[in-house]
Amino acid sequence: MNQSTESTLSDVQQNEPYENYYQLVWKRFRKSKIAIIGGLMTLILAILAIFSDFFSPSDPTKLHMRRAFQPPQRIHSVDAEGSFHFRPFVYNLVFEYHPKTFERLWREDTSQRYTVKFFVRSWRYKFLGIPMRWHFIGVKEEGTINLIGTDKFGRDLWGRACRAGRISLAMALFATIISVAVGSVLGIVSGYYGGWVDGLLQRFLELLRSLPVLPLWMALAAVIPSTWDAMAIFVVMSIIFALLGWTTLAREVRGKVMALRETDFILAAKEMGASDARIIFRHLYPNSLSHIIVILTLTIPEIILAESFLSFLGIGIQPPLISWGVLMRNAYNIQTLGSHPWITIPVAFILVAVLGFNFLGDGLRDAADPYSIV
Repeated sequence: MNQSTESTLSDVQQNEPYENYYQLVWKRFRKSKIAIIGGLMTLILAILAIFSDFFSPSDPTKLHMRRAFQPPQRIHSVDAEGSFHFRPFVYNLVFEYHPKTFERLWREDTSQRYTVKFFVRSWRYKFLGIPMRWHFIGVKEEGTINLIGTDKFGRDLWGRACRAGRISLAMALFATIISVAVGSVLGIVSGYYGGWVDGLLQRFLELLRSLPVLPLWMALAAVIPSTWDAMAIFVVMSIIFALLGWTTLAREVRGKVMALRETDFILAAKEMGASDARIIFRHLYPNSLSHIIVILTLTIPEIILAESFLSFLGIGIQPPLISWGVLMRNAYNIQTLGSHPWITIPVAFILVAVLGFNFLGDGLRDAADPYSIV
């Protein structure tokens, strides 16, 4: 290489701005459209869950028996006379009984329009202990707006589905954090020390992996006393999910660490007198981050599905707490499902959560892998 070429390369290196690891990760993450979509899906669910009362036009806990199993209300721009209105509106729903089956038949009362308004003052709630009455959408007090219908007690399904996200997402996140903390540390310790430590941990791991996970979840959830406080059941269920979900991560991280422990930078750290704890948490753990993120993003939707399944069977989250699984329990009866199909709409929240976390995980996996960063 001649002197002119060396000077040119030196000038290019000086002109290029320095980017650390996190900047490179963010730069690569932004290039993945599917990851951005997944991130937006999970962000929207999180916002709806945190600010569920703000997005609920009516109190999701208040009973309205005369509105039981009310179908979703349509938002109109053209009224019954064919006139167009720039501001959308809804009609109240009224019912009459079928003369033979005595089934409620709902129809729109077109005698009165109720304009849909944004940022309105309605029912009272508390956010972080602060009394508030502002809501994102609503109509005046005489009207109702149930976007996806009501349940058997006349409670707004939209508001309840948003509030249920607090429990489902919080449980999945709480259980995943415990699972990642246990699985990643044990996996690194197993792969780093090897020998009898690795053998003991792997035999214990294989014992847990040999057990059928779903029946074991059901058995452990079923023995929780029904007299316990709802929050205590929430914590215990999270711990059950976490303690049975760390094995896959531990096996993945162990394989990664076994490939890294003989590399030059680990051997150099040992020669310089670095402690085992420093090598594990300063060198091995960051280099296993991509594997940890992959398993983490797969664990969250698994726990959401498991919680929904157990709550659907009646052995998971119990009222007065609301989760997506508790809402699914409304659809256990085929007759009810056939007559009121809108009660299954909250299942869409579960689908969005599972797809969103998987899309997000794919993008984070590619971005966090140092070997794939260019």
